[in-house]
Amino acid sequence: MRKLILASLAALSMGFAAFSAPAAIAESADKAAIEKIVREYLLANPEILVEVQDALTAKREKQEKITRDKAITASGDAIFSASADAVIGNPKGDVTVVEFYDYNCGYCKRALSDMDAMVKADPNLKFVLKEYPILGEDSLKAHVVAQAFKKLMPEKYGAFHRTLLSGERATEDSAMAVATQLGANETDLRKGMSDPAISILFDQNHQLATALNITGTPSYVIKDDVVFGAMGADVLSGKVANVRKCQSTVC
Repeated sequence: MRKLILASLAALSMGFAAFSAPAAIAESADKAAIEKIVREYLLANPEILVEVQDALTAKREKQEKITRDKAITASGDAIFSASADAVIGNPKGDVTVVEFYDYNCGYCKRALSDMDAMVKADPNLKFVLKEYPILGEDSLKAHVVAQAFKKLMPEKYGAFHRTLLSGERATEDSAMAVATQLGANETDLRKGMSDPAISILFDQNHQLATALNITGTPSYVIKDDVVFGAMGADVLSGKVANVRKCQSTVC
């Protein structure tokens, strides 16, 4: 019945639109009549608006997934195997989890334990840390220190990452304090911070995030899927298990 009514209304609209200019007054009255019918129908059947909204949401989600799939296919190496990214866990693991994070992201701080739990429980997991400073100048400067430290002392980057991310506010000063506590020479570190490759890397990461429709942190890329938000170790581990089972996060 609903489809019939809507089809009839559409047919009426097309018919009225085809009237000639001399019928303008009648057409205006008929348009008002149609609008009244539509309004009364929607008021009597408001659930149809929910159906329309659900259909629109589903269509947008499908379109966004198609866009993300294309981005993952086109930029797979940059996402999963960029040499500038730090790796926690097994560098030769059979499944890779990529995390976009910001050192001042509260949810990232809470999700740190998810990464550690997953890596501890899964010796074949490769966990890639992709720096995505989006929370202001303090975050950007802290990430610059992080990149310089990683290049200077890559073997201690895991300790640096955990310490800075588990602290309070990440700034250039707090990041520098963590780096020097771990043995970095401040003069060498500040020299490394001027490397133009750092800003290029951040720009590349922002471009990847945009292509993947990532606007917040933490966000994860696992095989053919993008996971938005701190969903927890169980959810992420479940997707990893599915990748091993059927080469997709959803089997």
